[in-house]
Amino acid sequence: MSGERVLIIVPAWNEQDAIVGTITEIRACVPDADLLVIDDGSRDFTVDRARAAGATVCPLPFNLGVGGAMRTGYRYALRHGYDVAVQIDADGQHDPRYLADLLERLDTADVVIGARFATPDDPYKVRGPRRWAMVLLASVLSRLARTRLTDVTSGFRVSNRRAIAVFATHYPAEYLGDTVESLVIAARAGCSITQVPVTMRARVAGRASHSPVKAAIYLCRAIVALILALVRDWPSQLEDAAPVEELVGEPGAPAGPVTDTTVEQEVRG
Repeated sequence: MSGERVLIIVPAWNEQDAIVGTITEIRACVPDADLLVIDDGSRDFTVDRARAAGATVCPLPFNLGVGGAMRTGYRYALRHGYDVAVQIDADGQHDPRYLADLLERLDTADVVIGARFATPDDPYKVRGPRRWAMVLLASVLSRLARTRLTDVTSGFRVSNRRAIAVFATHYPAEYLGDTVESLVIAARAGCSITQVPVTMRARVAGRASHSPVKAAIYLCRAIVALILALVRDWPSQLEDAAPVEELVGEPGAPAGPVTDTTVEQEVRG
């Protein structure tokens, strides 16, 4: 990945206690990458602390959910000519020390997932209906992507320019299994998908937005989103997307700071 411009996208919602540590750790692991925090309508000091830590911050005026925040990030990456976009959660669960491995796999794939459950000794355990739903989702997406995938709900992933162009236009903004539906869209667009085994950590601070019951409900909704994504006529819609060359500047052009004007452009498209 030498010489390629990498943008780290960190969607954040009320992560004031974790965001500084996350930014510091990312900087230490990938010092040459640019870092963009998408603040998803936080009501705490996430924006102030992210800026104080040296990150560029795109503050959304209200909460859009992870899908809407990530579409904003992919649009920014596309318009500013980045070669690679990385998604890392703000809560510290994603270990940026794995980034070198994920980025290396972009030599043979368009989207690389940092996946749990990929090795027999993975410490992350899920049981009951939640586990069944995750296995079902992974099985269906594995068939669609024509490769073995174990963790299609992981938000730890990297994408090359081809996938960035697809996600900037079609990344699902609705809070309904966006991670799963985005992989369907990528596969239908002809993007190759693979995974790298990673170990997830406990969140650094705050509390998860999903309780075990809510997480199970979310995964059931993700199955519904998967079914809808599979029956939609994605190929024809994807053909209507503007070519990458029409949407990006010259490769290597400086990204520049996010201003109120650029924020509005990323949100509205």
